[in-house]
Amino acid sequence: MTYISNIVRSEGDPKIVRGGRSSLTTPDRLGKALGWFSLGLGFVELVAPHRITRALGMEGQEALVRTYGIREISSGMLTLSTEKSLGLWSRVGGDGIDIATLLTALREENPKKQNVTTALTMVAGITLLDIMAAQGTTVRHRRASGDRYIYRDRSGFPHGLAAAKGAAKDAPVPVSMRHPPALVAMSDSGSHERAQSH
Repeated sequence: MTYISNIVRSEGDPKIVRGGRSSLTTPDRLGKALGWFSLGLGFVELVAPHRITRALGMEGQEALVRTYGIREISSGMLTLSTEKSLGLWSRVGGDGIDIATLLTALREENPKKQNVTTALTMVAGITLLDIMAAQGTTVRHRRASGDRYIYRDRSGFPHGLAAAKGAAKDAPVPVSMRHPPALVAMSDSGSHERAQSH
């Protein structure tokens, strides 16, 4: 991504030498993927609840599945926002609700019991990923009050401070920064008159 960023920058713009604190970490990327997954799953639950309830032997629970779809979409949007930690923890809570709901369908008389077991295994795996992403992003973006980042090792110049010293004196002065001739003449005559009066 750094390489692509440097390609699209204009000539003369500072280049990204290495990633800093704002670089996405593995928990950030995992959280982003889970956010998109949440949006997709929520959309399916919202528009096709009958297919889900039929597959799990939970006919008659379509309204509940639609409610879960709205919850998934809300969690996904929050996870993809700047409040990703809150979104991921809301996904963890939702996973607990999903597991509890699936356990009610895990009964002997349910002809789709095997599907429910498979769904429980999948939700358990996703719950683990949600917990890992939530913990990782919470630790990564936690900032206690009074904490300050120290950037003493950064100069803001792509080739370092030493290379930047004296660079401006050799650069041509842009036309927009030059004095208009009339002002230059007036300032020259004013200084000449002051010199004569002394």
